[in-house]
Amino acid sequence: MKKLPIGIQTFSEIIEGNYVYVDKTEIAYNLVNEFKYVFLSRPRRFGKSLFLDTLKEIFEGNKELFKGLYIYDKWNWEEKYPVIKISWDGKLQSIQDLEDKARAVFKFNQQNLKLECENTENSAICFEELIRLAYEKYNQKVVILIDEYDKPILDVIDNLEQAKLHREFIKGLYSVIKGSDAFIKFTFLTGVSKFSKASIFSGLNMLVDISLTDDYGNICGYTQGDLETVFADYLKDADMDKVKEWYNGYNFLKDNVYNPFDILQFIANKLKYDNYWFSTGTPTFLIKLIEKNKYFLPKLSNLIVDKKLLDSFDIENIDLEVILYQSGYLTINEVRETPFETIEYKLTIPNKEVKISLNDIIIKYLLNKSDSNREKSSLYLSLLNGNLKEFEETLRSIFASIPYNNYSNNFIQNYEGFYATIVYIYLQSLGLDIVGEDVTNKGRIDLSVFIEDKIYIIEFKVDAAEGEALKHIKEKNYSEKYLNKSSEIYIVGIEFDSKEKNIVNFEYESLERK
Repeated sequence: MKKLPIGIQTFSEIIEGNYVYVDKTEIAYNLVNEFKYVFLSRPRRFGKSLFLDTLKEIFEGNKELFKGLYIYDKWNWEEKYPVIKISWDGKLQSIQDLEDKARAVFKFNQQNLKLECENTENSAICFEELIRLAYEKYNQKVVILIDEYDKPILDVIDNLEQAKLHREFIKGLYSVIKGSDAFIKFTFLTGVSKFSKASIFSGLNMLVDISLTDDYGNICGYTQGDLETVFADYLKDADMDKVKEWYNGYNFLKDNVYNPFDILQFIANKLKYDNYWFSTGTPTFLIKLIEKNKYFLPKLSNLIVDKKLLDSFDIENIDLEVILYQSGYLTINEVRETPFETIEYKLTIPNKEVKISLNDIIIKYLLNKSDSNREKSSLYLSLLNGNLKEFEETLRSIFASIPYNNYSNNFIQNYEGFYATIVYIYLQSLGLDIVGEDVTNKGRIDLSVFIEDKIYIIEFKVDAAEGEALKHIKEKNYSEKYLNKSSEIYIVGIEFDSKEKNIVNFEYESLERK
């Protein structure tokens, strides 16, 4: 069997080294024939860099690399184009780092194209020179490929002033492209985030964003078909339903896809289920945003956003939902048309890996808990077995162990949604199916939890009269929504005291299915 291309983003190395390759050249062929200026946003480790390098080899006319692939007998290999490739790898914590990196990038491109800029100190001027000189030397229009265009900003996203400096630097650099239109054959930019055109791409109105274009929805990632064909021999002993539950679920308006990094690591580690993708980057910036904005996390299980929200963001106005989506912690679950003929998206956490890992990291950072396995096991078993007494005792233990003195001035003191959020993140970290703010025709259920043949309908109250939570569920008849969908339904009222910072009343009833 062919080797697994773990961490390899160079197309020629994959082909020449006899590594597994999922053929994306039909998508590449259609892309370069349809557009001149293209932008693609995808989460990290999704195959953007490999796709970009594949484009480089196509334009440079390296025909033999593509033998047996879709594009081999369709592309005009006689025409070769000069390629300028920009990649922002390495740590970029200051403007000096950024300037040094830019000079190194253009030095490499000069050597590769056998050209020399007159002005090597000013990267924007060198970039402009390089485009014109390459056009003149090779008598062909130039291809520009920019990998992770936004990395200089994302590296310092938690430092607003530094991020602004980096934004202005790359804005000046990318603005060169518009003025060089006459010399350009094709331009392709990839990134994790889509910043607003006004903030980075001023003047680049011709840039077409294919991030949510269904024709290109599978441009990165592995489909179910890829796993059942290309990886069939590697996965013959795997439980494919469980693989799908753990790693599938990302959607960019075509098929549900897998993160390639997850699948390659899963195979390499002898089919062991683990948080491979998540562990490659700790979202500390997201945790800070959650804490700063006192975000009500149960919203994430049933989130509706409009198309404009996903289109872009800017560093002065960062929206948590947009960051979570663009980073891969949320994905599109459903597309809806509103009564006003506009589009809105229902977002969801893509799979079990992200659900467990994201909530584990929130528990660790917000609650200072390095190990929550004992509580998690107890919560899971109590819900599985319908043991609500054990469920109550475990929740009381969790709230009693929170170091509230660490948060005296921010996260907890004035945050009523805190208690529901803590219960939610613990239950989400179990990988359970959960709906926060679950809509019924009588109102919204705070939390609906589904585990095997059981459904739990939970209402939270803070500083309320005793019995108010369970009474609310009954008055609103919330259980009606699920009476025909489960053999066991539990309605649970949990009441907290903001001074005690713990549960002061816990009531429940088991409902018989009619």
